[in-house]
Amino acid sequence: MEITYLTPDEHGEVEWPSFDNDRKAVVTLGAFDGMHRGHQAVIRRTVELARQHGAFSVVILFDPRPAFVHGWAAKHDGKEPTAANIDAEALTSAHERLRRMEQLGVDHVLVVRYTLAFASKSYIFFLGRLTGKLGMRTLVLGQDAAMGKGREGDVAHIANLAAATGVFELDVVDDRGPGEVRIPRDFKPEMPEQWGEPHDPLAGATKAERRAWSKKHQARAMRAWSSTNVRYLLAHGRIQDANAILGEPHGIEGVVVHGEERGRTIGFPTANLGTDVEGYIPVDGVYAGWLVDLGPASTQDGQGSVSSEVQSESQSNMPAGREESADCDAASREPLRWPAAISIGTKPTFSEKTGLHERVVESYCITDDWLELYGHKVRVEFTGFLRPQVKFDGPDALVDELKRNVEETRRLTA
Repeated sequence: MEITYLTPDEHGEVEWPSFDNDRKAVVTLGAFDGMHRGHQAVIRRTVELARQHGAFSVVILFDPRPAFVHGWAAKHDGKEPTAANIDAEALTSAHERLRRMEQLGVDHVLVVRYTLAFASKSYIFFLGRLTGKLGMRTLVLGQDAAMGKGREGDVAHIANLAAATGVFELDVVDDRGPGEVRIPRDFKPEMPEQWGEPHDPLAGATKAERRAWSKKHQARAMRAWSSTNVRYLLAHGRIQDANAILGEPHGIEGVVVHGEERGRTIGFPTANLGTDVEGYIPVDGVYAGWLVDLGPASTQDGQGSVSSEVQSESQSNMPAGREESADCDAASREPLRWPAAISIGTKPTFSEKTGLHERVVESYCITDDWLELYGHKVRVEFTGFLRPQVKFDGPDALVDELKRNVEETRRLTA
């Protein structure tokens, strides 16, 4: 899979690469945050059609997330976020999304830095560039997709444009999932009070009860397969429901740093993540899951394991020509992984990078081996919610509970 990084100029123009003139392209686009089953359906269809027609499969990936850029600008007098600002609401990093796209067989990914100037272009202008520059013969979209200035380019408008011009075809994929869900507007993370995996509060509810709940929580209807729904589930400890939508365990990545080492004093040493965490951190609590060692952070280039990469910035007027291998040491071997009991908490200190309070992620690996993971990049995967964060009467009560957490983790990861 080849990756090209594109940065729009101050006017929102992108210097799109040129592919083989003898081959057309089947294209899809979006942020693909979480790479859930709906996203996978769209990308699989893109790859399928490309192979049927002997074309390139191309994914245009917007990074940062459009919602993050517009939300930041709304709160900061129209200013865009910089590279130093972390999107704490993103389910997955761009690196993780690229990894999943490569697994699905995509030929090319064009990572476009999403800017307000780029967003101001009309969908007609944008699609004209894709047909003229990339040779797009088919555009693949999900049912709720929209693009261009003011999101005016919805599926209906694009279908009309495709029919009127005859230049490209539109293929719409059913990416909604099984029915609709109700999600409260402006929801906030809420730690479950009970031990064990939380249940859907609307499971088994009558229509009248659902209406009452929706009115009380100002909930809106949304498709089941959506990044917002996954974020809502993780913010309420519903790990298994979130994983069912994602198609694999939700995970976050970070570098192991020295913590306060209190766990070591009671026989439960933990691997603590630093403050720069990639991926959405679930609500506070104790979880069962896995810790995956991705290798020393110094050997990671941060761009993912892909066959080749091309850097290109429109404002530099430089051709996108330099290619380099992005394989890292960790990619040459199967990563080591251990079942882990995972504790997540919130500090009172405030992070300028995220605009939120700092989070603490600690993982106790269930192994008889002594692990030296300081300075390693690791992936923490979640398989189930065990309990809320509570205070214990003393160290003996805490140790007894941690032992129970370990046994439950063994069961959930067996």
